[in-house]
Amino acid sequence: MPALPSECCPLTEPAPAARIARVFDGCFGAADGLNTRLCGGFDEPYYRPASGGRGFHRIEFTRDYPASALHEAAHWCVAGAARRQQPDYGYWYAPDGRDEAQQQLFERVEIKPQALEWIFARACGLGFRVSADNLASGLGPSDSFRRAIWQQVLGYCDRGVNDRARTFALALAREFDRPQPFDRALYPLADLS
Repeated sequence: MPALPSECCPLTEPAPAARIARVFDGCFGAADGLNTRLCGGFDEPYYRPASGGRGFHRIEFTRDYPASALHEAAHWCVAGAARRQQPDYGYWYAPDGRDEAQQQLFERVEIKPQALEWIFARACGLGFRVSADNLASGLGPSDSFRRAIWQQVLGYCDRGVNDRARTFALALAREFDRPQPFDRALYPLADLS
């Protein structure tokens, strides 16, 4: 795996977040490939396409949190080529404190990323928790959101995922010495309660 410039990641913590970032960078960090790095140590997650003096795309995740690293990598895997050229993929984000209608919209757009995050977490041997990302309103994840994530994961296991998601999941499983993560038996719905 080639060494990457130190300006990418201010992250200095030990595994597992640093291991996750190293695996991602090994899969996608090469300038002749997708030229994207996964970098921790930030206060808030954000995606920055290459610009100015930085010659690579940067996915920023929160502090040294493995779940944040996996979640942000999942968003990148879901985003198409045009979205990956826009800051934060060009998506809206309503902050904590969303009303019920905003929360329902949030849940609809989060099904695929959270399903991939669960697969990535299994590939690392880590737990996964559905995130409603709306603590101030007291609206936790709905039962329909949990079920939709579970059904999406089963669909990914049965029908496959895109090349980026597959490459990353299998590389994580190798790094963390875990079984291949596309076995639907690894994903009981009860794990999401």
